Amino acid sequence: MSTAIPGFTTHTRFITGRWLRAQYRQPALIAFTLVQPAIWLLLFGQLFKGVVNIPGFSDSSYIAFLTPGIVMMTALMTSGWSGTTFIADMERGVMDRMLASPVSRGGLMAGQLISNATTTLIQTILVFAIGMAAGARYDGGAAGYLVTIGVSMLVGIGFGSLSNAVALLTRQQEALIGISQFVSLPLTFMSSIMIDPSVAPHWVNVAARFNPVDWAAIAARQALAADPDWSSVLRHSGLLLAFTLFVGWLSTRAFRTYQRSV
Repeated sequence: MSTAIPGFTTHTRFITGRWLRAQYRQPALIAFTLVQPAIWLLLFGQLFKGVVNIPGFSDSSYIAFLTPGIVMMTALMTSGWSGTTFIADMERGVMDRMLASPVSRGGLMAGQLISNATTTLIQTILVFAIGMAAGARYDGGAAGYLVTIGVSMLVGIGFGSLSNAVALLTRQQEALIGISQFVSLPLTFMSSIMIDPSVAPHWVNVAARFNPVDWAAIAARQALAADPDWSSVLRHSGLLLAFTLFVGWLSTRAFRTYQRSV
Protein backbone atom coordinates (compact mmCIF):
# COMPACT_ATOMS: atom_id res chain seq x y z
CA MET A 1 0.00 0.00 0.00
CA SER A 2 2.84 2.39 0.79
CA THR A 3 4.13 2.18 -2.79
CA ALA A 4 0.68 2.19 -4.39
CA ILE A 5 -0.22 5.72 -3.32
CA PRO A 6 3.05 7.38 -4.48
CA GLY A 7 2.75 5.42 -7.73
CA PHE A 8 -0.79 6.64 -8.27
CA THR A 9 0.24 10.23 -7.51
CA THR A 10 3.22 10.10 -9.87
CA HIS A 11 1.20 8.52 -12.67
CA THR A 12 -1.61 11.03 -12.23
CA ARG A 13 0.84 13.93 -12.42
CA PHE A 14 2.42 12.51 -15.56
CA ILE A 15 -0.91 11.91 -17.32
CA THR A 16 -2.21 15.34 -16.29
CA GLY A 17 0.85 17.00 -17.80
CA ARG A 18 0.44 15.00 -20.99
CA TRP A 19 -3.16 16.12 -21.50
CA LEU A 20 -2.49 19.73 -20.53
CA ARG A 21 0.30 19.95 -23.10
CA ALA A 22 -1.99 18.42 -25.71
CA GLN A 23 -4.69 21.01 -24.96
CA TYR A 24 -2.32 23.96 -25.13
CA ARG A 25 -1.09 22.84 -28.54
CA GLN A 26 -4.61 23.30 -29.92
CA PRO A 27 -5.34 27.06 -29.73
CA ALA A 28 -8.53 26.68 -31.81
CA LEU A 29 -9.92 24.24 -29.24
CA ILE A 30 -9.00 26.56 -26.39
CA ALA A 31 -10.76 29.46 -28.13
CA PHE A 32 -13.86 27.37 -28.73
CA THR A 33 -14.12 26.15 -25.14
CA LEU A 34 -13.81 29.73 -23.88
CA VAL A 35 -16.12 31.42 -26.41
CA GLN A 36 -18.88 28.81 -26.26
CA PRO A 37 -20.04 29.55 -22.67
CA ALA A 38 -19.99 33.28 -23.43
CA ILE A 39 -22.34 32.73 -26.37
CA TRP A 40 -24.69 30.61 -24.26
CA LEU A 41 -24.82 33.17 -21.47
CA LEU A 42 -25.46 36.17 -23.71
CA LEU A 43 -27.86 34.30 -26.02
CA PHE A 44 -30.03 32.72 -23.34
CA GLY A 45 -29.76 35.84 -21.18
CA GLN A 46 -31.40 37.92 -23.90
CA LEU A 47 -33.75 35.25 -25.21
CA PHE A 48 -35.38 34.41 -21.87
CA LYS A 49 -34.89 37.61 -19.87
CA GLY A 50 -38.66 38.20 -19.80
CA VAL A 51 -39.32 35.11 -17.67
CA VAL A 52 -38.61 37.11 -14.51
CA ASN A 53 -41.99 38.77 -15.10
CA ILE A 54 -43.79 35.44 -14.59
CA PRO A 55 -45.52 35.49 -11.18
CA GLY A 56 -43.57 33.38 -8.72
CA PHE A 57 -40.15 33.76 -10.31
CA SER A 58 -37.79 34.18 -7.38
CA ASP A 59 -35.15 36.45 -8.90
CA SER A 60 -35.63 39.97 -10.26
CA SER A 61 -32.49 39.71 -12.42
CA TYR A 62 -32.50 36.90 -14.94
CA ILE A 63 -28.80 37.26 -15.76
CA ALA A 64 -28.00 36.75 -12.05
CA PHE A 65 -30.22 33.66 -11.99
CA LEU A 66 -28.85 32.30 -15.26
CA THR A 67 -25.11 32.71 -14.69
CA PRO A 68 -24.64 29.81 -12.20
CA GLY A 69 -26.84 27.65 -14.43
CA ILE A 70 -24.69 28.35 -17.50
CA VAL A 71 -21.62 27.47 -15.44
CA MET A 72 -23.10 24.01 -14.82
CA MET A 73 -24.36 23.66 -18.38
CA THR A 74 -20.89 24.48 -19.71
CA ALA A 75 -19.26 21.94 -17.41
CA LEU A 76 -21.77 19.30 -18.51
CA MET A 77 -21.46 19.94 -22.25
CA THR A 78 -17.66 20.20 -22.24
CA SER A 79 -17.19 17.04 -20.15
CA GLY A 80 -19.42 15.10 -22.55
CA TRP A 81 -16.58 15.24 -25.09
CA SER A 82 -14.00 13.96 -22.64
CA GLY A 83 -14.11 10.41 -23.97
CA THR A 84 -13.12 11.49 -27.48
CA THR A 85 -9.52 11.80 -26.29
CA PHE A 86 -9.59 8.17 -25.14
CA ILE A 87 -10.98 7.09 -28.51
CA ALA A 88 -8.20 8.99 -30.28
CA ASP A 89 -5.66 7.14 -28.11
CA MET A 90 -7.32 3.82 -28.98
CA GLU A 91 -7.18 4.54 -32.70
CA ARG A 92 -3.48 5.44 -32.52
CA GLY A 93 -2.61 2.43 -30.35
CA VAL A 94 -1.54 4.65 -27.45
CA MET A 95 -4.19 3.25 -25.10
CA ASP A 96 -3.00 -0.34 -25.60
CA ARG A 97 0.59 0.67 -24.86
CA MET A 98 -0.53 2.54 -21.75
CA LEU A 99 -2.50 -0.44 -20.44
CA ALA A 100 0.43 -2.78 -21.15
CA SER A 101 2.64 -0.57 -18.99
CA PRO A 102 2.73 -0.46 -15.15
CA VAL A 103 0.79 2.83 -15.13
CA SER A 104 -2.05 2.97 -12.61
CA ARG A 105 -5.52 2.67 -14.15
CA GLY A 106 -6.75 5.22 -11.63
CA GLY A 107 -3.89 7.51 -12.63
CA LEU A 108 -4.85 7.21 -16.31
CA MET A 109 -8.38 8.31 -15.51
CA ALA A 110 -7.55 10.90 -12.84
CA GLY A 111 -4.89 12.62 -14.91
CA GLN A 112 -7.21 13.13 -17.86
CA LEU A 113 -10.05 14.32 -15.62
CA ILE A 114 -7.82 16.80 -13.77
CA SER A 115 -6.74 18.33 -17.07
CA ASN A 116 -10.41 18.68 -18.03
CA ALA A 117 -11.16 20.22 -14.64
CA THR A 118 -8.69 23.02 -15.37
CA THR A 119 -10.73 23.86 -18.47
CA THR A 120 -13.91 23.88 -16.37
CA LEU A 121 -12.25 26.22 -13.86
CA ILE A 122 -11.28 28.70 -16.59
CA GLN A 123 -14.74 28.54 -18.15
CA THR A 124 -16.39 29.15 -14.78
CA ILE A 125 -14.31 32.26 -14.16
CA LEU A 126 -15.09 33.50 -17.68
CA VAL A 127 -18.85 32.98 -17.30
CA PHE A 128 -18.87 34.86 -14.01
CA ALA A 129 -16.85 37.73 -15.52
CA ILE A 130 -19.30 38.05 -18.42
CA GLY A 131 -22.32 37.69 -16.14
CA MET A 132 -21.09 40.42 -13.82
CA ALA A 133 -20.28 42.66 -16.77
CA ALA A 134 -23.90 42.13 -17.89
CA GLY A 135 -25.21 43.15 -14.46
CA ALA A 136 -25.25 39.99 -12.32
CA ARG A 137 -24.53 40.64 -8.64
CA TYR A 138 -24.20 38.20 -5.74
CA ASP A 139 -24.08 38.78 -1.99
CA GLY A 140 -22.71 35.37 -1.03
CA GLY A 141 -19.11 36.56 -1.00
CA ALA A 142 -16.01 34.48 -1.63
CA ALA A 143 -17.60 31.35 -0.14
CA GLY A 144 -20.35 31.44 -2.74
CA TYR A 145 -17.90 31.68 -5.62
CA LEU A 146 -15.74 28.89 -4.20
CA VAL A 147 -18.74 26.59 -3.81
CA THR A 148 -19.81 27.33 -7.39
CA ILE A 149 -16.33 26.55 -8.71
CA GLY A 150 -16.19 23.38 -6.63
CA VAL A 151 -19.54 21.96 -7.76
CA SER A 152 -18.89 22.91 -11.39
CA MET A 153 -15.66 20.94 -11.28
CA LEU A 154 -17.52 18.00 -9.75
CA VAL A 155 -19.98 18.15 -12.65
CA GLY A 156 -17.08 18.20 -15.11
CA ILE A 157 -15.28 15.32 -13.41
CA GLY A 158 -18.43 13.24 -12.92
CA PHE A 159 -19.73 13.48 -16.46
CA GLY A 160 -16.19 13.37 -17.85
CA SER A 161 -15.81 10.01 -16.09
CA LEU A 162 -19.09 8.86 -17.59
CA SER A 163 -17.95 9.96 -21.06
CA ASN A 164 -14.66 8.09 -20.63
CA ALA A 165 -16.49 4.93 -19.56
CA VAL A 166 -18.75 5.10 -22.63
CA ALA A 167 -15.68 5.60 -24.83
CA LEU A 168 -13.97 2.54 -23.36
CA LEU A 169 -17.09 0.42 -23.79
CA THR A 170 -18.16 1.53 -27.28
CA ARG A 171 -14.79 2.54 -28.82
CA GLN A 172 -16.73 4.56 -31.40
CA GLN A 173 -16.71 8.33 -31.80
CA GLU A 174 -20.21 8.40 -33.29
CA ALA A 175 -21.68 6.32 -30.48
CA LEU A 176 -20.04 8.50 -27.83
CA ILE A 177 -21.33 11.73 -29.38
CA GLY A 178 -24.84 10.33 -29.74
CA ILE A 179 -24.97 9.05 -26.16
CA SER A 180 -23.49 12.31 -24.86
CA GLN A 181 -26.20 14.38 -26.55
CA PHE A 182 -28.88 11.92 -25.44
CA VAL A 183 -27.81 12.38 -21.82
CA SER A 184 -26.79 16.05 -21.66
CA LEU A 185 -29.78 17.70 -23.33
CA PRO A 186 -32.48 16.12 -21.10
CA LEU A 187 -30.38 16.79 -18.00
CA THR A 188 -30.08 20.43 -19.04
CA PHE A 189 -33.76 21.05 -19.63
CA MET A 190 -35.00 18.89 -16.73
CA SER A 191 -33.22 21.14 -14.26
CA SER A 192 -33.29 24.68 -12.92
CA ILE A 193 -30.46 25.84 -15.19
CA MET A 194 -32.65 28.27 -17.15
CA ILE A 195 -35.96 28.37 -15.30
CA ASP A 196 -36.97 28.76 -11.68
CA PRO A 197 -38.42 25.49 -10.32
CA SER A 198 -41.40 27.39 -8.93
CA VAL A 199 -42.70 28.14 -12.45
CA ALA A 200 -41.66 24.85 -14.08
CA PRO A 201 -44.11 21.96 -14.64
CA HIS A 202 -44.45 19.59 -11.70
CA TRP A 203 -42.94 16.64 -13.56
CA VAL A 204 -39.80 18.68 -14.29
CA ASN A 205 -39.40 19.39 -10.58
CA VAL A 206 -39.80 15.69 -9.79
CA ALA A 207 -37.18 14.71 -12.39
CA ALA A 208 -34.82 17.44 -11.18
CA ARG A 209 -34.64 15.84 -7.73
CA PHE A 210 -32.62 13.02 -9.26
CA ASN A 211 -30.56 15.20 -11.61
CA PRO A 212 -26.90 15.80 -10.62
CA VAL A 213 -26.78 18.93 -12.77
CA ASP A 214 -29.68 20.40 -10.82
CA TRP A 215 -27.97 19.50 -7.53
CA ALA A 216 -25.01 21.59 -8.66
CA ALA A 217 -27.17 24.53 -9.78
CA ILE A 218 -29.07 24.57 -6.49
CA ALA A 219 -25.89 24.38 -4.40
CA ALA A 220 -24.32 27.24 -6.37
CA ARG A 221 -27.36 29.55 -6.20
CA GLN A 222 -27.87 28.90 -2.50
CA ALA A 223 -24.20 29.61 -1.75
CA LEU A 224 -24.29 32.84 -3.79
CA ALA A 225 -27.44 34.12 -2.07
CA ALA A 226 -27.36 36.91 0.50
CA ASP A 227 -28.67 34.47 3.15
CA PRO A 228 -27.39 31.04 2.06
CA ASP A 229 -29.14 27.87 3.14
CA TRP A 230 -25.96 25.98 3.99
CA SER A 231 -27.83 22.79 4.86
CA SER A 232 -29.16 22.73 1.29
CA VAL A 233 -25.70 23.52 -0.09
CA LEU A 234 -24.13 20.67 1.87
CA ARG A 235 -26.90 18.21 1.02
CA HIS A 236 -26.82 18.84 -2.72
CA SER A 237 -23.02 19.06 -2.82
CA GLY A 238 -22.82 15.76 -0.94
CA LEU A 239 -25.15 14.07 -3.42
CA LEU A 240 -23.08 15.42 -6.29
CA LEU A 241 -19.83 14.23 -4.69
CA ALA A 242 -21.29 10.74 -4.17
CA PHE A 243 -22.36 10.63 -7.84
CA THR A 244 -18.91 11.76 -8.98
CA LEU A 245 -17.11 9.15 -6.90
CA PHE A 246 -19.45 6.40 -8.11
CA VAL A 247 -19.08 7.14 -11.83
CA GLY A 248 -15.34 7.64 -11.33
CA TRP A 249 -15.13 4.12 -9.89
CA LEU A 250 -17.23 2.77 -12.77
CA SER A 251 -15.04 4.44 -15.39
CA THR A 252 -11.89 2.96 -13.88
CA ARG A 253 -13.52 -0.49 -13.93
CA ALA A 254 -14.32 0.04 -17.62
CA PHE A 255 -10.61 -0.37 -18.39
CA ARG A 256 -10.95 -4.07 -17.57
CA THR A 257 -13.87 -4.48 -19.96
CA TYR A 258 -11.90 -2.71 -22.67
CA GLN A 259 -8.85 -4.94 -22.15
CA ARG A 260 -10.93 -8.11 -22.35
CA SER A 261 -12.54 -6.99 -25.60
CA VAL A 262 -9.35 -6.14 -27.55
